Amino acid sequence: MSTHRFYLPPERWSGEAPELEVSDSHHCADVLRLGAGDMVIVFDGQGRVAEAELLAVHRKHCSLSIRLAHVTPPLRCSITLAQAIPKGKNMDLILQKGVELGASEIVPLLTTRTVVRMDNAADAERKRERWQQIALEACKQCGRNLVPQVALPATVERFLANRSATDMLLLASLQADARPIKEALALHTASRGSLPQSVAVLIGPEGDFTPEEITLLKEAGAVSVTLGPTILRAETAALYCLSVLGHELF
Repeated sequence: MSTHRFYLPPERWSGEAPELEVSDSHHCADVLRLGAGDMVIVFDGQGRVAEAELLAVHRKHCSLSIRLAHVTPPLRCSITLAQAIPKGKNMDLILQKGVELGASEIVPLLTTRTVVRMDNAADAERKRERWQQIALEACKQCGRNLVPQVALPATVERFLANRSATDMLLLASLQADARPIKEALALHTASRGSLPQSVAVLIGPEGDFTPEEITLLKEAGAVSVTLGPTILRAETAALYCLSVLGHELF
């Protein structure tokens, strides 16, 4: 089976010879040097994946014959990573590894102590589109067929306003009342009779959430969880949480 994977948007699957997007056609023709008759993998980002034969190869349009399509089922638990936007390129790393570790949604947070700021709504949308593209490229590389959604940057208040249906909120914390993630999940299971089917984990900025933000989160039902005896960098904290949650819930 081919290991070359390309994203084929859902609307392009119809017709006798669907075509790859221009950027992927260029990569297929000029970088990978594939030709007519070669086999590739295509996925639509919503779980559908298929083997496909290249019918014609051109740097601006590559046509396909799709065969052997099937749908990848979603993971047993939906995990949202709400990450205070770190400085530099660390958000790119968090997105890439978050995709690999199974995050279903990634929400960039604009907290009181977040250094990165958005100039306006258009700037926020540009950043979201760029981050969404990073998530898509990570799916191509790691073999994931469900592309996580990257939300518009949101404040803690706005994030909570959209979380009423989430089974469990976890707050990565240095507070004295923080408990291990496994213990928090066990307590949830004991009280509800089953493991959560949707979890959101919040990772603060370098200076942590403010006391006001922590109070707001706890009033919304967030459970403080510890990430071990050492203080982790933001990107390490995100990967730690996703790894532990994936082990316990997938």
